[in-house]
Amino acid sequence: MTPQQYCQEKTQQSGSSFYYSFMFLSKQKREAITALYAFCREVDDIADECTELHIAQTKLNWWRDEIENLYQHKPQHPVSKALLGPITHYNLAAEHFIEIIDGMAMDLQFNRYADFKQLQLYCYRVASVVGLLSAQIFGFSDRKTLKYAHDLGMAFQLTNIIRDVGEDARRNRIYLPLDELAKFNVSEDDILHSHESNAVKQLLDYQIERAQSYYDKALNELPQQDQKSQRVGLMMAAIYRTLLTEIKADGAQKVLNTRTSLGTLRKVYLAFRVWLHNL
Repeated sequence: MTPQQYCQEKTQQSGSSFYYSFMFLSKQKREAITALYAFCREVDDIADECTELHIAQTKLNWWRDEIENLYQHKPQHPVSKALLGPITHYNLAAEHFIEIIDGMAMDLQFNRYADFKQLQLYCYRVASVVGLLSAQIFGFSDRKTLKYAHDLGMAFQLTNIIRDVGEDARRNRIYLPLDELAKFNVSEDDILHSHESNAVKQLLDYQIERAQSYYDKALNELPQQDQKSQRVGLMMAAIYRTLLTEIKADGAQKVLNTRTSLGTLRKVYLAFRVWLHNL
């Protein structure tokens, strides 16, 4: 199996909505973004699946060393080998890969977030930085596009957090800021034990409104001249924003017990519609 095949398989297995947008890229860009996504999956799986804290920390530290190896042109892992060409061709900074690892390390340190400021740092590391790297792979001419990529990454991660409230709670994780739980008179137990109430609905609606505001902000920041090159990000936005709309239409609280998702055909349709609009 080649490094590219490994990354392709890793990406397909994740079942991510992003996969359906990658299909519209040129071969070179598709392989680069797939390698980036496979890297994110590798380090995210450590935080999600490794139950022994010291083992998880050791594995993340291995990846820190591997990033150094990558930038010394001595990669060992299939994902790193697949990234070797893209980091030079698209001028991807080593610091951004380390930031992503730092974000995954936060999952080992915290299972609660005191306020949005603390959560914002986590979202920046695990999502906005990925957005910045992706924008460089897609290509841009105006540096304002990096602001768009940052805020779109925030929107994606906030959507993930809302979608996964119940799933995270079953792993004793609450990503909703605790001060906002208090603001809406929602206890940790309400989230952990899936207690539906008007207060929980209001809390989740508040989270949805924040995520929507980041989509609005990002899309308003994208310069006209970069809309074509960044259309894969716009496809992802269409899919994720539709998901957010579905969650709200279902009454928001459904996320406590089930994971809302869009069907494959609908994802492809949304992606294709954006592609046609930005030809």
